[in-house]
Amino acid sequence: MKPQVSIIVLNYNAANFLSKTLDSIKMQKGIRVETIVVDNNSSDNSLLLLKTKYPWVKVVKRTTSVGFSAGNNAGLPVAKADTILFFNPDIAFTKPTDLKLCYEKYYSTPKLGALTGRVNLVVNGKIDETCHRGFPTPWAAFTHFTGLEKFFPTSSLFSKYTLGYLGYDTEHEVDAVGGMFMLMSRKVGQKVGWWDEQFPLYGEDLDLCYRLKEHGYKNLYWPQVVLEHYKGATTGMSKTSRKVTSASKATTRRVKGWSIQAMEIFYQKHYAPKYPFYVNWIVMLGIRLLKFKRVVLAH
Repeated sequence: MKPQVSIIVLNYNAANFLSKTLDSIKMQKGIRVETIVVDNNSSDNSLLLLKTKYPWVKVVKRTTSVGFSAGNNAGLPVAKADTILFFNPDIAFTKPTDLKLCYEKYYSTPKLGALTGRVNLVVNGKIDETCHRGFPTPWAAFTHFTGLEKFFPTSSLFSKYTLGYLGYDTEHEVDAVGGMFMLMSRKVGQKVGWWDEQFPLYGEDLDLCYRLKEHGYKNLYWPQVVLEHYKGATTGMSKTSRKVTSASKATTRRVKGWSIQAMEIFYQKHYAPKYPFYVNWIVMLGIRLLKFKRVVLAH
C-alpha cells in the first residue's frame, strides 16, 4: 500500500547516531511509513550499517557532501507519499505514536505549512530553540547576537529571534521550524518550491518557512510530541554536542563559514530590498564581524 508519510533522512558521517534514529522510526505505529536515507558521500560506515542492519531503508547515494537543501531535494523523487517528513540523522522519536499524532494534527489544522514538535537536546534535556524560531530581522539578530535576548528571555521586544516570550509548553504559530524535524504536505512543498539549493548549510529552513508564510501558510510548534536531538552531531557547531560529534576540526571550520554565508544569502534575498542602505550596510558589517569571530579567531 502507498505510504502515508515518506521520511527523508539526510545523512553525512552519522553512523554513530543513525541507529537510534532509524530504530525510533521503526517503532512508529498506526501509520504507513517509508524511510529514505540520502547519504551525502559519507566516509564512515553509514552505508554498511544501512545495508546490514536496515535493509528496509531506501538509500539515495550522492557523490558530494555539500548541500543540506540539495540533499533533501534529492530524496523527493524517490518519495511515494503525499506527506514528507524531513528528519535529521541525530534526532529520534520518543513514543510509538509520535508520527501518527503529528500526521493527524497536520491535516486537522487549516492552512498549515510546516509542523514540528518539541525538540529537546539529548545532552541537557533543554529545548533546541531551532524548532521555535523567529525570523532574523535586523533587530531580532541584534538582540540575539549582543546577548540582550538572554537578559530578557520573556520580552516580546528583545526575544524575537527565538520567540522565547511565547513559552514552550503550549502549541502556537511560530515564524520558522527547524529542518531537523519538519512535516509538510507534498502539495504545499511543491507550491513554494521546496528547498533553495543556494544555501550550502544553515538558513535553508528559515528560508523555506519564510516562503511558506509569504504564500499564506502558517508554521506550527506542537509540543505534544517530544523528540530528542543531539544537535550538531555531524558538524561540531553546537557547544552541547562537541563531546560526541563525529565532525573533524576541518569540517567544523567549513561549516562555520557556511553558517555565515547562509546569513548573507538570507538577508540579501528577503530583507535587503525592504531596508534603507544604511541598515543594510550595518547588517553586513555585523555579519562580517561575526565571521571574523566565529571562523578566524576560533582557529
